[in-house]
Amino acid sequence: MMQRLLQFTLDLFEPERVEPAKTAIAPATPKLPADPSTTAVSGTKEAVAPVKQAPPAIENIASQSLGVPVLPTQTLQQALAPATFRHPAATRESLLDGILVAYEFRRGKRRTIGFSVGADGLTVSAPKWAPLYDIDKAVLEKSGWIIKKLHETRKRHQRLESARIEWKDGCTLPFLGEQVIVVLDPRHAFGGVGAELKSSESQTLPGVAHLTLHVGLPHSASADQIRDAVQAWLMRQAKRIFTERLNHFTPTLGVQWRKLSLSSAGTRWGSASADGSIRLNWRLIHFKQSVIDYVVVHELSHLRVMDHSPRFWDTVRAVVPDYAELRGQLKDEGVPRW
Repeated sequence: MMQRLLQFTLDLFEPERVEPAKTAIAPATPKLPADPSTTAVSGTKEAVAPVKQAPPAIENIASQSLGVPVLPTQTLQQALAPATFRHPAATRESLLDGILVAYEFRRGKRRTIGFSVGADGLTVSAPKWAPLYDIDKAVLEKSGWIIKKLHETRKRHQRLESARIEWKDGCTLPFLGEQVIVVLDPRHAFGGVGAELKSSESQTLPGVAHLTLHVGLPHSASADQIRDAVQAWLMRQAKRIFTERLNHFTPTLGVQWRKLSLSSAGTRWGSASADGSIRLNWRLIHFKQSVIDYVVVHELSHLRVMDHSPRFWDTVRAVVPDYAELRGQLKDEGVPRW
């Protein structure tokens, strides 16, 4: 009797026994277990054989479980060096000095691989027969020059953008290297020419000239009207000053120019033809006269030497000894954005 009572008491406090779960037959491709080093088989632990198929990346698993589109896997170099310089027409890219440079690639009738850096970025031109590994090698060998020019071009673009002219009463722009303030003056048309440059002593800086361009437009004039009126005045001044400087240097160089045309080219400051025709970019009027003189002498020198040989540069140097410095100013300073 006592033995049965004792057994009854033990049965009340003993945990419920759980029968071992029956193990299903493993599928052909095992699922990733909770513990990758072990798996439950008939209540025991056994080592799991390595699965030949690599499991998906953790980031991809998380994205799939959350319903987020899975992005293509990036290389470590791409993650650490995002595309800092990208040409809008880029078709190839290279990692140069830790910077990913996406560049425009062209093939054409040429003998060598060429590089040019402009406002849009890097352009690489190659012969039709050149293999891609030779092009990649040439880009890497030129990496120092490419990165330097890309940085210089970006800084120059940012500087010009910050100097963009906002066409309104009181805006400023450079004229012959000096800052000029635009003043809307609707009282008269300034003798039919639309604008007049006036000089007065600065009230804040005694002895310093204060230049203002009075434009015969009402204060309600639009930005386009102000820009067009100022441009028309600048082009008239450009034609007058360029003609004076051409006539000034013609006797020195022993040449004769016959026709002057104004251009609006985006990247070319001037050109000369064998028949004596000269084309000069009217935006040169923004620069000081010494820079204008360099361009004028450059084009007149082409009437003697129609190339850029050492003899040509000797001709330029004989008239403008510091032409290299002035050429650098023309390249570095640029013109304001309109």
